[in-house]
Amino acid sequence: MKYLIGLDGGSQSTKVVIVDLDGKVVCRARQPLQPLASPQPGVAEHPDDDLWASTAAALRSALDKFPHPLTDLIGIGVCTIRCCRAELLKDGSLAAPVQNWIDERMSGPWQNSDPAITNVTTSSGYITHRLTGQRVDTAANYEGPWPIDKTTGQWSEDPALIAQFNVPREALFALQVPGSIAGGVSDDAARVTGLPAGLPVVVTANDKAVEALGAGLHGAQPSTRGAALLSLGTYVGAMTADAGYYPTARYFFSNMAALPKQFLQECDGLRYGMGTVSRLIKLFGEDLQQQAVGESLRAEEILNREAADITPGADGLLASPDWQTPARLLTQSNYTRAQLYRALLETIALSMHNKLARMAEELDTKPTSIIVSGGGANSDLMLQIVADVTGLPTSRPALTDAAGLGSAICAAVAVGAADNFEAAAKRMVRLSSRYNPDPENHLFYCSLNEHIYRDLTDSTDQLLQQWQSLPPSGQVSQPT
Repeated sequence: MKYLIGLDGGSQSTKVVIVDLDGKVVCRARQPLQPLASPQPGVAEHPDDDLWASTAAALRSALDKFPHPLTDLIGIGVCTIRCCRAELLKDGSLAAPVQNWIDERMSGPWQNSDPAITNVTTSSGYITHRLTGQRVDTAANYEGPWPIDKTTGQWSEDPALIAQFNVPREALFALQVPGSIAGGVSDDAARVTGLPAGLPVVVTANDKAVEALGAGLHGAQPSTRGAALLSLGTYVGAMTADAGYYPTARYFFSNMAALPKQFLQECDGLRYGMGTVSRLIKLFGEDLQQQAVGESLRAEEILNREAADITPGADGLLASPDWQTPARLLTQSNYTRAQLYRALLETIALSMHNKLARMAEELDTKPTSIIVSGGGANSDLMLQIVADVTGLPTSRPALTDAAGLGSAICAAVAVGAADNFEAAAKRMVRLSSRYNPDPENHLFYCSLNEHIYRDLTDSTDQLLQQWQSLPPSGQVSQPT
């Protein structure tokens, strides 16, 4: 039997999964990332060489658990978070910390103030380089301020576009299609990670596209055809498998897929989606953590259990997570942690339902079901809320770390273990639990959305933007 490695570098941790050719998990590992560094307002960086250090640690941990000879490994697929920027010196080391996707510098052209920098690339380009020594990257992870031609998957030849993003051609890595081999694991990387030297390293795509592949959005099973994917990660997104390219769309954008020369249609997302849930759990403090330890459960499992007993609507508590940070709108005092937790899950589901609906209307299509992936997909309560809000049957992949499986699928195609992406996905992707909408709850959420929630963010977004623009305490001028 042969085995594949899927690498999923996320916003909060790096995850590694090793699967057989049927997609069955042999072992897995996770290495948390350090908190982002923010030395000044608007800056969000991965400290030190954290992306590579966590990658190496996660790989070593997974390989320590691997019960078979390393010679049975036939490839590793590399997937990392999108919209990051790595600046490299001539020797391939970092010239500065990697800029995270929430860094304000990622919203504009590259500003290079260091003449020693020879290359600028994405997080996937950097990790691929550290594994292989090659300066190549997937073409499908350049959403944002990069001079790429999405229709060709190559760097643009348009001088105006090149000037707009301020990245000289010689500083950019060579581009490859998803599911192609970047090179073999170098001797240096083998010593650091435990991977066998020469193991094929395969480029994939951006994390959301790879997640879509591993979740079955591309029709891996008959039940997933026509589905929409709801990705419940730190950033919450939703997408459909329409392969067309729509450069002028209003409510969505065409994201390059993990299948070569294809696209996914992705609606606006929630920048701090499940990341807000994680922060809320921390705010509940030591009492919750101690209870979790005492019951041998995760804190999320306790909250899911408690919040399942709260009626839809969380007893009148709403949250608005669309802009920068959630604003809680309270109609009574003494809310419990279960009500707060349920309200946040409901508002994520309602927000994404509305965003997905606007995209579907613009595309003149309607999803037939919902697939939920990412860390939030482990919550039975969340999947039932999604089903009740959307009115659609909702399921999750058997492996909720769908990006890891998607990486392994790309590796299977690249090394010839599968004839094509469709065959690999059909063999390796399976859905597990299915949640059907409760008719009464669906009617309630429809009414709540129509009369209150749908227009809520029109007001709260404006207020939150005004709040963000206020000067810090102590810097407000006295009125004249």
